[in-house]
Amino acid sequence: MRIDLHTHSTASDGTDTPAELVRGAVAAGLDVVALTDHDTVGGHAEAIRALPDGLTLVTGAELSCRLDGVSLHMLAYLFDPDEPELARERELVRDDRVPRAQAMVDRLRELGVPVTWERVAAIAGDGAVGRPHVAQAMVEAGVIRGVSDAFTPEWLANDGRAYVEKHELDPFTAIRLVKAAGGVTVFAHPLAVKRGRCVPESAIAELAAAGLDGIEADHMDHDEPTRAHLHGLAADLGLLATGSSDYHGTRKTCRLGEHTTAPAVYEQIVHRATGAAPVTRRSGG
Repeated sequence: MRIDLHTHSTASDGTDTPAELVRGAVAAGLDVVALTDHDTVGGHAEAIRALPDGLTLVTGAELSCRLDGVSLHMLAYLFDPDEPELARERELVRDDRVPRAQAMVDRLRELGVPVTWERVAAIAGDGAVGRPHVAQAMVEAGVIRGVSDAFTPEWLANDGRAYVEKHELDPFTAIRLVKAAGGVTVFAHPLAVKRGRCVPESAIAELAAAGLDGIEADHMDHDEPTRAHLHGLAADLGLLATGSSDYHGTRKTCRLGEHTTAPAVYEQIVHRATGAAPVTRRSGG
């Protein structure tokens, strides 16, 4: 089995619609794909309707969190999307995205970058607007060559010149809420230092003690020594170690299935979840 547990669609900051994403997963030779858009479950229904025969969809979201001034992302899998407290927190984060993106545009314009809110909003469309949409506008304006070039201290990286904070969950609260909604939590790309500051490993240990299920070890933003270190850390802390692409369509260079999760780890995630079950369409079903 080939299993990719971290992807994004146009429901947040990916460029593939949910339907295109699940079709692309089959073309990439995947057996299981998780749709984990930022702070939203808005793409799940379309992905389920378009689900090709034989592909399994894991519903999820990537929750925006902050701990001691450091932003981090928490992957949440197979939770009940209607659980009211978690739904309310996702809505608070989403509602803050527009004024935050507008403020980043304002800062960029003060720095002489010719981007407009109207263009950023058009790029985002119906998705949850975020930094990749602002970065795409910067590419179109000829300021940078690619979206990833915006995620530097010069521009939009955490604590960058044009960075603006947003409403983010405390990760301990996120773990509690996801657990209460029957879901499973995995700390996304925990040592992606190229994105900015990372929380110390002591904090990962504290999150593990609070009920964190796993860490995303195999990821494009982790080099080989970091991946090996994270696998060892997961073993030491009794955590699951996952792998995934963090696919965003054409907005990032990674491919669907570039990194994958071991079947035994996936089975543990499914076993622990009580809020929802993976969705599979079989021929003739």
